[in-house]
Amino acid sequence: MIRKAVIMAAGKGVRMMPLTKLVPKPLIHINGKPFLYHLLIRLKKAGYSDYAIIVGHKGSKVKSFLQEYGFKARLIHQDKRLGTAHALKLASKFTGHDQFIALGGDSLWSVPDLRKISKDDKLSYVATTKVKDWKRYGIIVEKKGYLSRIVEKPKKFVGNQINTGLYKFTPEIYDAIAKIGKSSRGEYELTDALTLLAKGKKIRTVKCQDAWIDMGCPEDIPLIDNYLKGAR
Repeated sequence: MIRKAVIMAAGKGVRMMPLTKLVPKPLIHINGKPFLYHLLIRLKKAGYSDYAIIVGHKGSKVKSFLQEYGFKARLIHQDKRLGTAHALKLASKFTGHDQFIALGGDSLWSVPDLRKISKDDKLSYVATTKVKDWKRYGIIVEKKGYLSRIVEKPKKFVGNQINTGLYKFTPEIYDAIAKIGKSSRGEYELTDALTLLAKGKKIRTVKCQDAWIDMGCPEDIPLIDNYLKGAR
C-alpha cells in the first residue's frame, strides 16, 4: 500500500474570488469545515498516512489549519507560480524513491477511489471520470487502458472522459518533468510530463467508480455541500 500523498494547493483560486481573498482555495468552508479537512479525512480513511502540501497563496493559513485540526503534514512552499509540474517537482525530496499519489487540493474523491489508484507496480496512473460539461476540463484520450494524450479544454467534442487531477506516480515522473519546457502560459505543465510518460506507455487510466466533486467556481459550493451531507 502506498502511504505518501502530495496535495497541490498553491494556486490563487482566481475563479473563486472574493472567497479566496483572505484564504487559499482549499480552506474555503463547506459543510462547516475547511474543504481541505474533508479531503484529508478521506485520505486517512483510504490508508494514506504521510502528507505533503504544496502551498503558495496565503500558505501560512494552511499551517494554522493543520494546527487547529490536529493534522500533520509537510508544507512545501512554491514561491513562484511556475506551474503544476514545477509544484510537483518541489516534492521530490519528500517522496524520495517511493511511489506516491498526487492530487489537487480543490477536488474530492470517494475513499474507494482513493484506494483504487494506489497500484503498487512500476506504472503511473491517472484517475478519470465522465462528465457532461466536458469543455471545462482536460479530456483523456486512451488506448487499451493506456493514456494516449490529454486535450485541454477542447472547443469541439473529442470525448467526455476527463482528468480528475488524481494520480499515482513512480519517481520516473521527475525524469519526465526535467525534460519539458515552459508552455505558452510561461509555466511547466504537468500534462506535458504526462504526455511524455504516455509516449512510452508508462501511464494507465483508472476510472472513478464513485462521484468526483470539483470546486472550480463559487456555484459549485452548494453542490459540494449537498454531496458532503449525503456522504456522511
